[in-house]
Amino acid sequence: MLRPLLLSSAIALALVACGDRTAPESTMPATDTTATAAPAENALFTASTLPFQAPPFDKLKDADYQPAIEAGMRQHLAEIRTIADNADAPTFENTIEAMERSGELLTRSANVFFMLTGAHTNETLQAAEEALAPKLAEHSSAIYLDPALFARVKTIFDARDTLELTPEQKTVVEHTYDGFVRAGALLDDAGKAEMRKLSAEASTLSTTFGNKLLAAGNAGGVFVTDRAELDGLDDAAIAAAADAAKAAGKDGQWLLTLQNTTQQPVLASLRNRALRERVIAASTGRAEKGDANDTRATIQRLAQVRARQAQLLGFPNYAAYSIADQMAGTPETALKLLTDTVPAATARARAELAKIQGVVDAQNGGFTAGAADWDFYAEQVRKAEFDLDESQIKPYFELDRVLKDGVFFAASQLYGITATERTDIPVYHPDVRVFDIKDEDGTQIALFYLDPFKRDSKQGGAWMGNFVEQNGLTGTIPVVYNVENFTKPAAGQPALLSFDDVTTLFHEFGHALHGFFSNTKYPSVAGTNTPRDFVEFPSQFNEHWALDPKVFANYAKHYQTGEAMPQELVDKIVTARTFNQGYATTEYLSAALLDLAWHMLPADDAEQDVDAFEKQALAKYKVDMAAVPPRYRTSYFNHIWGGGYGAGYYAYFGAEVLDHDTFQWFRENGGLTRENGQIFRDKILSIGHSRDLKVAYREFRGKEPSVEPLLEHRGLK
Repeated sequence: MLRPLLLSSAIALALVACGDRTAPESTMPATDTTATAAPAENALFTASTLPFQAPPFDKLKDADYQPAIEAGMRQHLAEIRTIADNADAPTFENTIEAMERSGELLTRSANVFFMLTGAHTNETLQAAEEALAPKLAEHSSAIYLDPALFARVKTIFDARDTLELTPEQKTVVEHTYDGFVRAGALLDDAGKAEMRKLSAEASTLSTTFGNKLLAAGNAGGVFVTDRAELDGLDDAAIAAAADAAKAAGKDGQWLLTLQNTTQQPVLASLRNRALRERVIAASTGRAEKGDANDTRATIQRLAQVRARQAQLLGFPNYAAYSIADQMAGTPETALKLLTDTVPAATARARAELAKIQGVVDAQNGGFTAGAADWDFYAEQVRKAEFDLDESQIKPYFELDRVLKDGVFFAASQLYGITATERTDIPVYHPDVRVFDIKDEDGTQIALFYLDPFKRDSKQGGAWMGNFVEQNGLTGTIPVVYNVENFTKPAAGQPALLSFDDVTTLFHEFGHALHGFFSNTKYPSVAGTNTPRDFVEFPSQFNEHWALDPKVFANYAKHYQTGEAMPQELVDKIVTARTFNQGYATTEYLSAALLDLAWHMLPADDAEQDVDAFEKQALAKYKVDMAAVPPRYRTSYFNHIWGGGYGAGYYAYFGAEVLDHDTFQWFRENGGLTRENGQIFRDKILSIGHSRDLKVAYREFRGKEPSVEPLLEHRGLK
């Protein structure tokens, strides 16, 4: 998943305006610019002197972020006010471009702060995040809802076809105007006042949800006191569980920690059914215990607030508002994309369940297979049908080799880049690694951070973001990070990955490549600042190279002997590619449909009971299979309540149409070649959102995208 830097995007959008003496009076508060004087001990107040302005983590303290962000907001408002009050007639340069240049301190501080609150938080940072949430929302409102500023923006927008603008400049103008309108710039004074309050409340609720969920996940792990119950786990997994329990203050026990999804990796291996049921119950109920970490009341209110925001802006529901500026355009289009796939996916899942039940019955299990049993018995079905055992695979997927000889190697073959590790850049946690990313001619194009392992201070899932965005106005190059949640091995043990983990590593680096290759002039349209149903396209496309024969042979080597994976085992992995796709597709569709169901509620609906609503929605869309729970249930669906993907989780499926269609183009044109990579880099990865992306894709592909390659890949056709 791409963790969206919504704050940075909003700041970038808000840096565009026009104004003259006839514009309405500004409603932005007076700003004391002297209040932004830099404390000598706070390194955030000045641009970093490290290479490429990398964050100086060795000089930063937890207490630095809130004052830097608050000072950044004051400074930013002063800059914006100067633009809004400019006596000169509005031009692109004195308004739009001036806004693109503003907010330096705020952007620099917020980019680092919000990365840490996701990847390495603590009580101090969480308290700062909760305190800042309404202030940042009000900061955004002060800019977007200011009539004088909007008048300048509208002046340029209305004249955009007659001005001498480059295509990128025209696109920036259109995005900026749309951002103001979507924030409520056309509302009357009463509407603007209500929108300010709702925006602040929504921001606070989203932050509260994230903090509750992190705490619930950390508290939701399953402790085991009898090692015999762990039968089926390998020695490395047992050692890691022992380390986790020791870190939690229960030395001599074992702790099975929770990943962010419903299904948990250990369920494929644990032979003890009672323990499997404890794990799945802990997973599905982590945020529904009626305690301080229960998220349901927060969700109820957040859904209502979003619906009312959409209603104020003239939309029937939040989904209609959220998707209006995406490639899908309407929730009905997104809904059709999902529901059209439900019959094939659920039919396949029921057939898979029948095979699982057959194994249970053959072993005289005496029970009906459920969610806690699926992965364990599906693994046995896979062994029987494909003679493929996960324990056979993992020794060939050692993290460092997969990274350097797989992920980096594929990028080198396609795009000509190289990655070289460096140890002189300070990091925020000892697990984090840093790499120089250089182009074919030796020019450095990015700095890359990798944070691979799960820990209690990290939100679940995987994501990419920027410490520093590519900016053609200032010449800064991207400083990009990837965050994953792989199981950290016990001391002295190798980090061995499942093939799902391998795919995640390729996926997140696909996001990173999208950031590395950005080549736009204006930061608001740089890199991954694209619609959600496009932003997942480059990352999902990059997953394909994990199984490319040339790439796979380069990294799939035994961690002890260095021997390549036997071809027989490789063939089994390839043959088994469509195994369990009924389950995988149905669990995804269930979550995506839940997301749309919540966000298609009108504002005048009564507050929903979370559990009852979820049950009804799954039944409505015919994805209510007890053995196949949603990939994320409502109460721990961080993507939509805390991660910026509200009414947008469908985007993974929309982007998957593009990624498989693109891979088909590569196959038709010679596959993994430097020439093909350069074409994709130039026509897709480098353009950000500087032009119409539907047109850009048609020009790259030569036709409209087809859904057929996706269905074939998933084995649904």
